[in-house]
Amino acid sequence: MHSTLTEHARCLWGDEYHPTPACDREHDEHYFIEELTFADADAILAMLRELCPHVVDGQLPVRIRNLAYRLVLLQWPGQPALLREAAQNLWLHGPDWDNIAAELTQEAEELEAR
Repeated sequence: MHSTLTEHARCLWGDEYHPTPACDREHDEHYFIEELTFADADAILAMLRELCPHVVDGQLPVRIRNLAYRLVLLQWPGQPALLREAAQNLWLHGPDWDNIAAELTQEAEELEAR
């Protein structure tokens, strides 16, 4: 049984820095998505920072990282550091989201200028 979002993610996708724990459950990504959807921002950030501490690393799929950052930004709007972190993640994982990354960076700059 998983006691945290991080443990659940680690069971599904592994971890570059720690061994994947033994688990007696079947894993299905849609259950993780449900858990992520209703997780609080602290739990989501803990997962991102533990499994992907340097943004460019980690085995979380890009779609999971993008969703996780989006959910954190919805829960904690107006946080320049988080906006920049999310933007950096988008820039590192494909040109498809460069315009969104630029918007997030611009928003962070505007918030800090106030």
